Amino acid sequence: MARLFAEYGRPEWHLLAVALMTSLFGRTVALVPPLVLGVAIDAVFVGDAPYTLPLVPVEYLPETRAEGLWFSAVLVVGALLLAVLLTWAQGVCFSLFSNRVQHRVRVDAYEAMQGLDMAFFDDKQTGQVMSILNNDVRNLKSFLNGTVGGAVQLVVTVTAIAWLLFYLNAQLALVTLVAVPLLGIFTVWFMRTVRPLYRALRASVGDLNTRIENNLDGIEVIKTSATEPFETARVDDASWTTYLKTWAVVKLEYLYQPGMELMAGIAFAFTFVVGGLWLVAGPPGPFSGTLLVGEFVTFLFMTQRFVDPLAGAGRIVNSYENARASAERIFELADRPVVVRDADDPVPLPRSGVRGRIEYDDVTFGYRPDDPVVSNVSFVVDPGETVAFVGPTGAGKSTLAKLLLRLYDVDERRASARRARSDDVDRGSVSVDGVDVRDLALSDLRRAVGYVGQDVYLFDGTVRENLRYGAFDATDAEMVAAAKAAEAHAFVTALPDGYDTRIGERGVKLSGGQRQRLSIARAMLQDPAILVLDEATSAVDTETELYIQRALDALTDGRTTVVIAHRLSTIRDADVILVLDEGRVVERGTHAELVDAEGLYAALWGIQAGDTDDLPSELVSRLSRVSTAD
Repeated sequence: MARLFAEYGRPEWHLLAVALMTSLFGRTVALVPPLVLGVAIDAVFVGDAPYTLPLVPVEYLPETRAEGLWFSAVLVVGALLLAVLLTWAQGVCFSLFSNRVQHRVRVDAYEAMQGLDMAFFDDKQTGQVMSILNNDVRNLKSFLNGTVGGAVQLVVTVTAIAWLLFYLNAQLALVTLVAVPLLGIFTVWFMRTVRPLYRALRASVGDLNTRIENNLDGIEVIKTSATEPFETARVDDASWTTYLKTWAVVKLEYLYQPGMELMAGIAFAFTFVVGGLWLVAGPPGPFSGTLLVGEFVTFLFMTQRFVDPLAGAGRIVNSYENARASAERIFELADRPVVVRDADDPVPLPRSGVRGRIEYDDVTFGYRPDDPVVSNVSFVVDPGETVAFVGPTGAGKSTLAKLLLRLYDVDERRASARRARSDDVDRGSVSVDGVDVRDLALSDLRRAVGYVGQDVYLFDGTVRENLRYGAFDATDAEMVAAAKAAEAHAFVTALPDGYDTRIGERGVKLSGGQRQRLSIARAMLQDPAILVLDEATSAVDTETELYIQRALDALTDGRTTVVIAHRLSTIRDADVILVLDEGRVVERGTHAELVDAEGLYAALWGIQAGDTDDLPSELVSRLSRVSTAD
């Protein structure tokens, strides 16, 4: 929480300072009416004491009882009006402060999340991240807006009242304040007990969000599988877990809050009894001196105002612990180490443009230690050439493409391609135009490499916004030209609002083939030097595939292209085909060469062509399903 204020509160310190000052003065001014009332009772109505107020010079005080009455009325009304004004200023400043901090925390947390390695998103469920960016950030805002002010008011109120009580009657003040140490001990116990419960609660909320979000994303599968009861049961389990975690916190709150109110109430009752006896029968027991009626009335008013904030300390502690658990999750996300990041001194890409030469040099990579997905893969693609990856499920095809885009790094070494090379440094690298991709700025690399995959993602917005995504400065003429080249212009203009038609979340208002062609047009508009096509035509029908293949031919013309192929007919013209099996390149060559070699590629080709008579049954069974799930 100290870090929260240091990093995010400091830029808005002026708002916090004004809020704290107005809160301090507001609570102090709010104590004026009961103090004036007590003085007026003794000096104006009873008339057995002079009109005195702490910190006010005698020459400013009224001399007669009539003057004292009007003076008291003006003070009370003025204090009430000033308290209202200060409360308004306090609320505005705290609200501005909390909302600005909330905005900065959310944006910074999102930026930190966006910069994390793909390995984070492989392990982390979307709902958990959403819970951090929404629920946890909102908890911090609530704490900063209401609880900080409440804590200041508590301290100011208790301090000011304690001073006034001692000023009026130090002996009776000790009676009233005897409960404060007990309240402090009780609060410390509550904080230590509730802290782990809040951590568990925040985690369970994230799990529940994940379950609901997964089901919303997969609603079509749920409906077509008739598994609504099963999914309802799973949401029920997640919700019940959250309920149990919430109840564990609430039970403790229900013990703490009434306990605080009970101890504070006992202090009030004790003050009432001792003060009442003092007025009726003189100073009781060890007490001495006199107690005026007005002083006693002020004591009762002040004690009640003293009791309320102390009883409310439970809400402050409760909010603090909730916000603390949220801050821990937010900073844990922000502080997560990033492996795939820019080099300290990245190599700039040539201004003349990227030629597009790709080299994989003895590349080995695994998503888990000691479990490589690809092993010792080496090949070179010259500018303008096309290389295709084929192989059975899990062979490592998509993984190789992800290494080119630096969604993952080959290994943890950050060897510079510019330093003097040894055999150890020279091994295990992916390079573009002779530069290790780990030595390029990520933004430069990913602008140079375009990606068109099977699972097309379109944002909720217009066709125009999606086409220009990543090429925000493109003109309308360039956008239309890209759409025409991608065989998309005709169906786009037939939409209700043409290029300004909203296509829904993930482009749900379009067909799969239409979404694919828009993704190709988007890649064309970005004009990358290197293109990665990951199963770009595997999920469409034959007619749509013809449109898409024509668009891809236009897109790949003159570009270095990496193709991950499901339908081998689409890569017959590739300059080189790499056949992967269990993470290793087992064959390489052109289509004709590989078919003549009668190896794994020839077997895959035979399966897709329906000619498996001469193939072993075990091989047919293993290769009959080719996927991109690498």
